[in-house]
Formats: sequence, C-alpha cells, structure tokens
Amino acid sequence: MRRHRVAVVALDHLAPLDLGIPGQVFWAAESPDGEKLYEVVTCSEGGRPVRCSAGYTVQPDHDLSVLDAADTVVIPGIHAGRALKDGTISEALRAALHGRPRVMSICTGAFVLAAAGLLDGRPATTHWREAPRFAELFPRVKLDPDVLFVDDGDVLTSAGVAAGLDLCLHVVRRDHGSEVANRTARRCVMPPWREGGQAQYIERPLPDGPQGGTAATRDWMLAHLADPLDLTALAAHARMSVRTFTRRFREETGVSPARWLAGQRVQHARHLLETTDLGVEEVARRAGFGTAVSLRQHLHAAVGVAPLAYRHTFRRM
Repeated sequence: MRRHRVAVVALDHLAPLDLGIPGQVFWAAESPDGEKLYEVVTCSEGGRPVRCSAGYTVQPDHDLSVLDAADTVVIPGIHAGRALKDGTISEALRAALHGRPRVMSICTGAFVLAAAGLLDGRPATTHWREAPRFAELFPRVKLDPDVLFVDDGDVLTSAGVAAGLDLCLHVVRRDHGSEVANRTARRCVMPPWREGGQAQYIERPLPDGPQGGTAATRDWMLAHLADPLDLTALAAHARMSVRTFTRRFREETGVSPARWLAGQRVQHARHLLETTDLGVEEVARRAGFGTAVSLRQHLHAAVGVAPLAYRHTFRRM
C-alpha cells in the first residue's frame, strides 16, 4: 500500500515543536498489522537551512518541488519573520501552496496560508494571542480564536502550539478511523480527544480550589452519556447554582456545557459506528441522542455525513 506523503514546509524563525509534531504523530500511525501509513518529508525554499526560534538551524532534505508529490502539506508556526509581521510571503511559496490536495497549518502557520489567499472566505483559527493581529491583516478570513482546530475539508488550521497534536491526530482519525487514531494517541502518550477549545488557555483568572472545578462533573457526564442530562442536574451534581456552573464550565473548557456534551456524544457515536454492528437507533440511544433523527442531525453537523454513510466509510479501513 502506498503511504500518504506529508510534506512539512520549514520557514525562517519556525517554532521547533510545531516542526516536529507532524513527523511524530504521522510517523506513529500504523495499520493493525504494523504497516506505516504516512511518509513525512521536510522542505524549505531552495532547500536552504532555516533558523528556528530556539537558537539553532534546521537543514531540510528537500526544496519546494517535493510538494508536487505531496498528499498533505503542513505549515508549522513561526515566531517572527515577514509572514507574521505584515502578512506577506514570497511568490514562490504562494505558488507552491496552491492546488494541493490538503493543506494544514499549526499555530501561526495560519498567517502563511492566509497570506497565500488560501483562507479567504473560510473558517480558520490560530494562536489566541496572535488572533487580533491576524484579524487585522486578514479580514476576509472567518477567524475563530476559541477552538483547538478547524477542519474545512481541504484546508485545516490549528490553534497554538500543542493544538497541532490535536489537529494531526484528527487527520489520522479522518483518514483511517478512530481505532488507528487511538493507537496513535497511545503511542504518542496523548489523549485521543482533548476537551474544549483554546479559550480555556487564555490568560484570565480561574476559580480557586478543587471545590470550584467542574472536572468531576465532566467525568460523571462521560459515564452517563446515554442518560438525559439537563443543566439543572449537572449544576446539582457540581453543587453549584446553574449560573455559577455554566460560567465555571465555560472558563475551564472554553465551551458551554451543552456544546461540550454534544461533542462527547458525537465522539461516542462515531466510535460505536466504527467498532460495532449496532443499529442506528441503538447507537443513538447509547450515545444519548435518543433518536436516530437527532443522531443524524448532530453527526451531519459535525462531520457532514449520515450515520450509515459514516459507518460504511470507516468500517472499510
């Protein structure tokens, strides 16, 4: 089986962790019989060495011509340089990024995609700290600074730094299903799905003390996905008023309780569709959606397909 080729473009002042994330996550992805599913190569303009923000130089093995044979192109984040300061990139890089089957950015790599015109009219994200500058430079992009990543089909963007792990793992899941993604996550010693968005990491005061958190209630929600869980019951479990619970839940996860719960239910439904032969009605019941109609609506909103189509796609992998 031909390996999916991932080409990582190294730019001056790149973030070293961002550069290493694709190689680590995609390298760790294997089929059930241990076959590597991805090949990762690194390139730069002219194949030249590039300086990273940690004070050392990286020498890529390829120039931009390697992108012609790439199935996925990844732009790591940069801490400085023209693309971040004024939204410009070289014409050679701009031309090289267009027409690729799938393009991804990690952190401030979204500035490069936006400067190339690949994000015009599209939803995207970047590091929350750089979001105001990004919005100023690229007003045509539908920026969402709260999420960990945005999947817009052939163009995907992630939030700051470690969110690149979430995005790459999401791509593995999209390409090969949850079982491969879960094994990849275990090999990388990372969670297969991270809760909430990057809003939870923005610098701001959070409730003090273990009695102020909602983590125990989130664990309880995960153990009772099939049950009806309304806001009153959740607040009561956390021993808070509804208003306080809602506020603290959003502060800790970056999303509302309802949105978080719906996301967890969708993930559980996807897992059941991929790994069991349960009927759609039963999957809907076990995931907490109650009816197949509700499951179809939520799954289509999340991944764009109906339950049976989703199962047909991922059970073949």
